[in-house]
Amino acid sequence: MKAIVQESYGSTGEVLRLRNIDKPVVKDDEVLVRVHTASVHPGDWLLMVGRPQLFRMGFGLRKPRKSIPGYDFAGTVEATGKDVGEFQAGDEVFGDAAGGSCAEYVSVPEKKLARKPSNLTIQQAAVVPVSGVTALLGVRDAGGVKAGQRVLINGASGGVGTFAVQIAKALGAEVTGVCSTANLEFVRSIGADQVIDYTEEDFTGGEERYDLILDNVANHSLADCRRAVAAGGKYISNNGTSGGPWIGPLGRMAASVLQSFFISKQGRPYYSPVRKQDLLDLTELIEDGKVVPAIGQTFSLSEAAEAMAYVGSGHSRGKVAITI
Repeated sequence: MKAIVQESYGSTGEVLRLRNIDKPVVKDDEVLVRVHTASVHPGDWLLMVGRPQLFRMGFGLRKPRKSIPGYDFAGTVEATGKDVGEFQAGDEVFGDAAGGSCAEYVSVPEKKLARKPSNLTIQQAAVVPVSGVTALLGVRDAGGVKAGQRVLINGASGGVGTFAVQIAKALGAEVTGVCSTANLEFVRSIGADQVIDYTEEDFTGGEERYDLILDNVANHSLADCRRAVAAGGKYISNNGTSGGPWIGPLGRMAASVLQSFFISKQGRPYYSPVRKQDLLDLTELIEDGKVVPAIGQTFSLSEAAEAMAYVGSGHSRGKVAITI
């Protein structure tokens, strides 16, 4: 099968190669899927370049332990292991490959899959899992958003941000999105009640107060961000690309945890693994018409390096899809 293979850390043009490799062998509890579309996000770019350096202790010191990049995907079931009961050949599914989705085939545990939402194309479904679940857990679970509350999403035009805006609206919140000038109308179009152009206005210095701020950018200090939080509200930093090359966002994460013990407005970082129930919850929101995936650009598998570079620029709109 064709796949994008990475054998060392580095920039896209240096380390990503399109190669022919063996098709994965399906295990007893796994489903073999013919991938039609994959998706990449900032976390994939960080794993490619090996940043921050400290993360290499878990993902491979000199090269990534998993040589095929990509987590999100959607496709058609080709075969199932003997212990799989939910899916059969021909089913259209989407899910999390936990590394390896930039390939013609993936073999993944049944618990990491769900049936494709009926009203989405396979391409749309492929961009949902990681960013959709991250937004869902940030807004609904960690943020505890309720109807009538005021929510601000910093980085509202990005992959997680576009889902977060729509999920907060689906929960009944009044949503403000922060983005660049070029993305103001786009963020309005996905449901934001108000938009703030960060090139013209600093949301941390205004008079408005919010019950939840979900920050996907981390371009202000924790203290500055908390100033915009209402009494009883919470600020949550959700950014994995900030910080220096050695510890990256770990310093900000550690500060968030420490300060949360004595500052009520400071929320802690949250863990967002892709679980089947969360995929099913997202499917319900999608099939009810409350959430629509926003695909900014689409690349072919042979253009995976360009897709990664675009995501790594930090200015991608919506999600990035890779057709296979």
